[in-house]
Parts: sequence; structure tokens; C-alpha cells
Amino acid sequence: MHRLIAERGLDGTEFSADDARAALRDMIRARRFDERALALQRRGWMSGYPPFRGQEASQIGAAHAMRDDDVLLPTYRSNALQITRGVPPSDIFLFRRGYAEYESDHDVPVFPQAVPIASQLPHATGVGMAATYRDDDYAALVCFGDGATSEGDFHEGLNFAGVFDAPVVFFCENNGYAISLPRERQTASESIAAKADAYGIDGMQVDGNDPLAVREAVEEGLKKARDGEPVLIEALTYRQGPHTTADDPSRYRDDDPDLPEWRIRDPLERFEEFCRAEGVVDDELVESMYEDADDELREAVETAEAAPELGPEELFDYIYADLPAELVAEREDYMAFVDEHGPFPLER
Repeated sequence: MHRLIAERGLDGTEFSADDARAALRDMIRARRFDERALALQRRGWMSGYPPFRGQEASQIGAAHAMRDDDVLLPTYRSNALQITRGVPPSDIFLFRRGYAEYESDHDVPVFPQAVPIASQLPHATGVGMAATYRDDDYAALVCFGDGATSEGDFHEGLNFAGVFDAPVVFFCENNGYAISLPRERQTASESIAAKADAYGIDGMQVDGNDPLAVREAVEEGLKKARDGEPVLIEALTYRQGPHTTADDPSRYRDDDPDLPEWRIRDPLERFEEFCRAEGVVDDELVESMYEDADDELREAVETAEAAPELGPEELFDYIYADLPAELVAEREDYMAFVDEHGPFPLER
């Protein structure tokens, strides 16, 4: 496991002061987004939201390790990674308000976030195999939580990647709980990273609350992946809040979890302290980072609220590229009902 960044410092590493400032800036953007999204959901602005507070360092570190052409396959809690990669925050807000994902003009190579658990892992292997067949040099990075390792898709995705040497980094954010289930109730394996051995691929474990350590691990993993060696990375972090806004974590975990202090400590506070100690930021710069993040979010909310109202017919529009005949008929029947009785109220 990587040593704590606060023990290591920037001297003797490949990271510059600019790297540290960029990581802190994006962690602040992510934290502000998470806080604003949670507040918006609580007032009924969107139906549900999965907070990621406490996992900013792992996601920002991974995002900073990726090349522009690398493909991201996010899960529903990967919002910090998506935003850092260039997905507009307004896109994520709109998705949570029921709109089709990624209809803006950005050109970030990213799949829609996967809400089903682990379904994106075989997709990532397919993306990697496609790169190999086309003789392209990009790699895929797929995100998932520790709970996804209990799904069959996890094993199938890693097995195919190992057999076909797919350029994929499987990035597991082990935040301690799969909803209410702790890791020790899911697997008898010593770690998630150890599961890589079964598929003949490399496994790494990293301090997920250290953005520079995560970046270092993911850069190494992506380099191996591009050489035909898929990698499983387990980032050890902690979910500070609920699984989703419909969850009450006090029902299944204590305020004082049986985890080391470095793992449960707030990663943003920890990294800001490190940056101050290294002399790469001061009060004025940090304050400006928060102000910029708040300005970005105000604009994102305004963009989302300016989107055209959804019509009931759009329930059918994004199921298939070409709608089959039975769904065409079902849509016609539904629209006839709407014409006669009006649409069902749509909750926001």
C-alpha cells in the first residue's frame, strides 16, 4: 500500500506543485457539486441522488491519470470522476432530473453511468477488446464499488479481460459498505485486489484518500493495460454519507468504524493541509477555488432548469435505436390515453 502522502511530500516524486494544485481544485469542485446536489434533492429538485462525500480523492486521482483518449465507464457514484474528465455538471443534474444523459456538445469519451450493479464491467472489457482489434492505443477505465465484486458481471468481465489481454483498468472504490453490507460479509478474500490472481491479471491496493497516490497507481495500471496487461486496482476509501438519499446509514454502521484513521479522515481536509504544508496554496488561492466552484454550479443549475420540459412520449425514445413494432403500438396507445385523460404527474 502507498504510504500516506502527508508522510511523503512532493520532493522525490514525479508530481509538481501544479499537479497538487490541480488535484485540490478538482476535489473542491467535486465536494461543492456533491453538497449542492444533495441540497437540491432534499428540496425535491430531483428524485434521488447517491452522495460520494469522502471519495473525492480516489476519483480525482484516477481522472488525472487518464489520457484524453482513454474511455471512462462510470458507475452512478462516479460524478467527481466524470466532472473532472470534462462532463458538464449540468449533464449530470439533467440525468438526475429524468433527461437522457450526455446530450450536450462535449466530446469526452465516456459511457453513460451504470446504475445496475457491475453491468459496466463486461462492457469495459468489450471496449478494450475493440481497441485491440482496431489497433488503437487507448485504454478503458471502469469504476465500481466493492459490492459489485459480488456480482457475476465482475467475474465475467475480469475473466474475459485476462484471457484476451484487454487494455482495461478495473477501478474498485472500496468505500467499506455495499449499501448496508460490510466487505467482510461479502467475501472471505484477504482483499478485493487479491481477486485479480484468479484471472491471471495484476492487482494493486492503494490509499484511496490520497489523490496523488491514486494517480500514480492508475497511471501505472493504464500503462500496463496498454501493453496488454489488464489491472485490478482497489482504492481504499470511506463513504462518509448514505448510500443514496433514500438510505439511513445509522441503522447499520457506527459513528466510529473499525477502520484506520487515514481511511476515514476527510480526504479534502487532509489534502488541503498537505498542500498548505508544502507551500503550494494559500488562503487566497483556496478561497478562489471555492468561489470558482460555486460559480460553475450556479451556471450548471441554471442550464438544467432552462432545459425544455419532458413530454410523456419521451418515455419510449431512448430504449432502442429503432423502436420495435410492439413498443410503437404501446406508445400510440399511451399517447391516446394522454390525449383523453392527461399525463400522469411527473415527480421532480
